[in-house]
Amino acid sequence: MSGSRERVLARVRAALADVPRAEEPEDVAVPRGYARAHTPVELVELLVDRLEDYKALTRRVSEADLPEEIAAALARRSVGRVVVPTDLPGEWTSRVDAAVLTDEALDIAALDAADGVLTGCAVVAAETGTIVLDAGPAQGRRALTLVPDYHLCVVRVDQIVPDVPDAVSRLDPSRPLTWISGPSATSDIELDRVEGVHGPRTLEVLIVE
Repeated sequence: MSGSRERVLARVRAALADVPRAEEPEDVAVPRGYARAHTPVELVELLVDRLEDYKALTRRVSEADLPEEIAAALARRSVGRVVVPTDLPGEWTSRVDAAVLTDEALDIAALDAADGVLTGCAVVAAETGTIVLDAGPAQGRRALTLVPDYHLCVVRVDQIVPDVPDAVSRLDPSRPLTWISGPSATSDIELDRVEGVHGPRTLEVLIVE
């Protein structure tokens, strides 16, 4: 290893041999003209494409139909008990037949026994299909969306941005951030896909247009 290290360092020294010692690196702005502006419709279509590629379930809904769509989504999954953050808008569950458990510091066993969780989100990067939660309004604590096997997430169009740098610019790095790109999944050495290893096995997204 030391021989390889010395060869690499020797090449670096040779490449820098003609650089004046007083020269300092400069901060150079990176042009982002290549980033094409997207219309809201294009962002939604791009997000849906990425989410479905990740095997997430998606549905585009109107604001007026959101309570009914939430109830229908939970019914399709036969959800008997759904956990929600303490500050989830009450109208979101106004049509739900399942038992709604508000997360008043539920323990892990209670979260694991629930059939699913319903939350909002902080921001979504369309290019990568990544949903970000920061424990803000209608999102709850991190365990809430990592333990239950089914996550129903509501995304509003104004929360969708083109890519990850745009998403990061909206986030506070001091907050607990959870980045979700499709259902939890991994592959073993034989490339067999296993879902639900470190998060929900099923992710369903309602995009409110």
